[in-house]
Amino acid sequence: MTNHTSVSQRLHESLRNYIASKKSGEKLPSEPYLAKQLGVSRATLREAMRTFEIQGIIRRRQGDGTYVNHPSHVIESGLEILESIETMARRIGLEVKMGELSVEIRPATSEESAALGIPSTSGVMQIIRVMHAESRPVAYLVDILPEKVLNPEELTKDFTGSVLDLLIHRGAPSLLSSRCEISVATATHEVARALGIQRGDGILRFKSYLYTSEGQVVDYSISYFSPGDFRFHVIRRVGELNNSAQSEATTLSDASNTGN
Repeated sequence: MTNHTSVSQRLHESLRNYIASKKSGEKLPSEPYLAKQLGVSRATLREAMRTFEIQGIIRRRQGDGTYVNHPSHVIESGLEILESIETMARRIGLEVKMGELSVEIRPATSEESAALGIPSTSGVMQIIRVMHAESRPVAYLVDILPEKVLNPEELTKDFTGSVLDLLIHRGAPSLLSSRCEISVATATHEVARALGIQRGDGILRFKSYLYTSEGQVVDYSISYFSPGDFRFHVIRRVGELNNSAQSEATTLSDASNTGN
């Protein structure tokens, strides 16, 4: 076990140094060539390459090869405040642009009607676009809204790609909060093609529900972020939650005692 671990560690170190010596966008040699150069089997090399791909250090393009990825900027943000990719990027001086945009009015699926809290016979507006940074696709964004929330014309003039920013700028409906579910998903064919990765690769997925001040979900969105281009964190304060939980427990205990 120790020997296997040391071999794996040496391979990762050698491969990391090799990749670091290459320029961003440079194509790596084939796996058989690299495996021979590094003195490992193709299966062992493939496992190491997968690790670097998940970290965003390399990108594999279906039928084309593997390329080095050294982003000069990483979009980093805390999750305490709801903000768009554009706002995050602006903070670090990184310009992002909207790529291909798709807008469709169609019947809601059962998942979408449940998420938005609308009748199953309702229509929705689906907005899909790819965001680019440094000439590379970095995010695949899907927003589903009740049909009447936005006018299609609003998406043809001065739309930067952020539905959130559009709604905030418009001021209606009044927005209150968002709930986000974060998970690692496997890239579908459509997402993989849009982001220049391979189908089935692990990718960070945010599934979000945007609430109005009346408690209605006005936007159900699913966002996929390219590995290595984003770093998210959460700031947690010690004590406040514990004190709140303790107060709640005391209240519940008192209520229980009163009932008895």
